[in-house]
Amino acid sequence: MKTIDLRELKVITEVDLAGAVRDGFLEVRVSQGTLLTPSARDYLSGGGLTLVQDSPSVPAQGRAAAGSSTTASSQSSNDALFRSPEASALKEEIIRAGRKLWERQYIDGNGGNISARLNDQYVICTPALHSKGDLTMDDFALVDMAGSQVAGTQLRSSEIMLHLEIYKAVPQARAVMHCHPPHATAYAITGTIPPGCMIPEHEVLVGKVALAPYETPGTAEFAQTVLPYVRDHNMILLQNHGVVCWADTVTHAEWCVEVVDAYCRIIILASHLDAPLMPIPNRKAADLLEIKKKLGLPDSRYGLRECQLCDLPEFPEGLTVRPQDRHGEEGAAGGVSSEELESIVQAITDKLMTALKIR
Repeated sequence: MKTIDLRELKVITEVDLAGAVRDGFLEVRVSQGTLLTPSARDYLSGGGLTLVQDSPSVPAQGRAAAGSSTTASSQSSNDALFRSPEASALKEEIIRAGRKLWERQYIDGNGGNISARLNDQYVICTPALHSKGDLTMDDFALVDMAGSQVAGTQLRSSEIMLHLEIYKAVPQARAVMHCHPPHATAYAITGTIPPGCMIPEHEVLVGKVALAPYETPGTAEFAQTVLPYVRDHNMILLQNHGVVCWADTVTHAEWCVEVVDAYCRIIILASHLDAPLMPIPNRKAADLLEIKKKLGLPDSRYGLRECQLCDLPEFPEGLTVRPQDRHGEEGAAGGVSSEELESIVQAITDKLMTALKIR
């Protein structure tokens, strides 16, 4: 096998790997402790190139003993942290949550990813190209807040940057979960969000969800789509993709996914019953919001008047609520477009005319 020796490089980039492939190499040899940029790791996950780690090489001029010792010490410290009791507990919790997501059909194939904040500097995350229903204790990666993998033999998830943006924006977030629950994703692919104030449990644990615009998964642009929403929402629909949520624990994040998908399923089922949806009265919704505030959960409706708390279902379907566009511009009548307003007025006029004819 044709091998290129890159053991003298302290950092390997995607450009280095692409150059090796272009020159016909099938294997790249690097020193133990060499750092790979996130894009380099993603490039490796595409296959066609094998990475072989070796003991650090010594150049002809010699290498400073202190620098070599520092690198080895840092790697040893990362490995120890990765195998610590705290890290092991998080891995076990992620394994349980991953199995529940798969059993509930919220993920398929190798889809979805889960992470948990180990401390202020490092995050444990699931690997790329692994079913979350089959995770083992050896399948995790330790990454820093820049997205670089510092421990673990499996390649980190390509979508870890989405998680890191949330951790950096929301200090109280200790776990992030991305998956594709079918009923919630059905709303995401139509560019709509479910109406609020229908079920108390959903109002307290999740509440009003947000909708982030579509971007290619795994890119920096994709990771940044959630930034306008994560401080006021713990559940975000990803247009044409799925959902992402954060919580204080991995288990609680998984609960939020269950709650939002069950809620969306119920709304969809109710739409087939020849009757309008009946929202919780605003006064009672305010009581639920107070409970939520005491639990320390985020909600974009804190500080609003009672009459503003609940999204009234659109007339006449009553199934979905269209969010503001990505620029935050509202149409006429506080978010209702002129076309929608015209249809509402026409429908009301038709009903009045019918009533008058009956008399």
